Amino acid sequence: MRRSVISLTRVISGQQVRIVSIDGGRGIKEHLTNVGLNVGSEVTVIKHGAPGPFLLSVKETRLAIGQGMAQKIMVSVEGTEGV
Repeated sequence: MRRSVISLTRVISGQQVRIVSIDGGRGIKEHLTNVGLNVGSEVTVIKHGAPGPFLLSVKETRLAIGQGMAQKIMVSVEGTEGV
């Protein structure tokens, strides 16, 4: 299967992805790291945030993030689902 790198905003509910980069300044990177969203982390999208926030599962934690923040998180996806 081929891997695609896309914005978290394009991932469908129920899909598991791996964070490959965070596009943003030091403040947003620090904030996301503090809540457990690091480069290399595996994340499951519980609820796609359209409309409303994204609900994510990281390890044993659930997080809600807005569209703007989700757009800055680039993830690796296997196959072509969610693209």
